[in-house]
Amino acid sequence: MIVAGDALKTNITTLGPLVLPISEQLLFFATLVAKKIFKMKVKPYIPDFKLAFEHFCIHAGGRAVLDEMEKNLKLSEWHMEPSRMTLYRFGNTSSSSLWYELAYSEAKGRIRKGDRTWQIAFGSGFKCNSAVWRALRTINPAKEKNPWIDEIDNFPVHVPKISSISV
Repeated sequence: MIVAGDALKTNITTLGPLVLPISEQLLFFATLVAKKIFKMKVKPYIPDFKLAFEHFCIHAGGRAVLDEMEKNLKLSEWHMEPSRMTLYRFGNTSSSSLWYELAYSEAKGRIRKGDRTWQIAFGSGFKCNSAVWRALRTINPAKEKNPWIDEIDNFPVHVPKISSISV
């Protein structure tokens, strides 16, 4: 997880200035200056990426990965639902899970014209890659072919957190 965290940090540092509002960039820069120049013991500021994106497709590599991403990016259960339901239904399909997650959001009728989606995937070695999409139109789930459409009404399902499972 430490190596994954380093890869994610590099990815976020590169992506942030391109997508975040100036207010978030200034907060990030201020804590960076306080830490590096003034040697203050401050926690690094994690920007609020919910101000840049409406939807998140996070590589469904396992519950531990999703739990950490949810916690570190301060995402809601609603934001994590496409990733968690993809992991539940299809398992860890590597980075292709991102497309099932986007299809989930489309099948739920969540994608509106102008919405921005952040797809973030992890790979071997350890790599972290992002893609950012803006919806050119509102998606009407009834008119789209989609791997979820045949049973989307059965989702979301309750998936217990790892800490709540008794052995």
